[in-house]
Amino acid sequence: MRTPGGWALAAFALVLLAGCRPPPDRPGATARPAAATHPPGAPSAAPRLPGMPPPLRPGDVYAADRPGRLSPVVRHMPARVWVPDSQDGTVHVIDPRTRRVVRRFRVGRLPQHVTPSWDLRRLWVANDESNSLTPVDPATGHVGRPVPVADPYNLYFTPNGRRAIVVAERLGRLDFREPHSMRLRHALAVPCPGVDHLDFSADGRYLLASCEFGASLIRVDVAAERVTGQLALRPGAKPQDVKLAPDGRLFYVADMVAGGVWLVDGARLRVTGFVATGAGAHGLYVSRDSASLYVSNRDAGSVSVLSFASRRVRTTWRLPGGGSPDMGGVSADGRVLWLSGRYHAEVYAIDTRSGRLLARVPVGRGPHGLCVYPQPGRYSLGHTGVFR
Repeated sequence: MRTPGGWALAAFALVLLAGCRPPPDRPGATARPAAATHPPGAPSAAPRLPGMPPPLRPGDVYAADRPGRLSPVVRHMPARVWVPDSQDGTVHVIDPRTRRVVRRFRVGRLPQHVTPSWDLRRLWVANDESNSLTPVDPATGHVGRPVPVADPYNLYFTPNGRRAIVVAERLGRLDFREPHSMRLRHALAVPCPGVDHLDFSADGRYLLASCEFGASLIRVDVAAERVTGQLALRPGAKPQDVKLAPDGRLFYVADMVAGGVWLVDGARLRVTGFVATGAGAHGLYVSRDSASLYVSNRDAGSVSVLSFASRRVRTTWRLPGGGSPDMGGVSADGRVLWLSGRYHAEVYAIDTRSGRLLARVPVGRGPHGLCVYPQPGRYSLGHTGVFR
């Protein structure tokens, strides 16, 4: 979520967006979802997105994320937790073994997320107000020259690796770019106030994005780079992180206002259920065995563990003394959940077997989308590390 100071800008962008029209060769959004041609909740029967790697195991999109399945590209890289301090314009680097800060370096203004590239070879720091992406070599720690891009609140990659998607929240756009040079190929204006998080269908052919200030979701055809539908949520809803279920049948969408996660059939654009977790439900992370979803409840100072099988909360871990758990990731072995403490200038290390708080690590002001790296997986879809 953008910091409160950015809400006014988001509202201004919405006014501008209302007067915009997509170019003639890029059809605009339709208010109605396209008709589904397969049973409700079932993964699409259509072929995969061209160039997308085949699934490692049918029925589990996260099968490549098991403990120890490190790609040869990342096996030699040191384990680190990269923490962007939004209010300080810095990145703190934590050694997860000692749980101590080992480095701090400056980047641009308002760094929001640290994102692994599709090919796993670099990290990108999204400097929102500096309109740049800072490349970092996770093997050596070398910080490269910032690459100019407009309004990089968040960053994703298409499942075939052919495009980077810069989520330009303030501008109301999804910018499709070359994944290495970040050269702009297509700026897609979206009817989605506060567009900020997304995930892809199991076949990679569409994405579902949250509209934080619009109480809605949009669906985008990845190959055609056009909006194909929009889904209104409850009035006043504030959708955040989006995560596909392991079997690909549903998307889970965190909602800060509703205090839980929506279950959404992306193919039919329908809400199929809701699971209450806690106040300020924000970040979503899948366990290494694909059995559970960790939901960070920022306002409640807790993490809920939701079962994919039962679609119910199995347990809730509360941070002793409170906190503001926000964004993060799971350690390579699956034993520790790392989350930023957005309003407390700290990072939490939580034991995923017991829910016990292992450490609070002091960092800079406004820590946000931290990245645990390396992690298992064949390629990255972006954000703070969504691997398949």
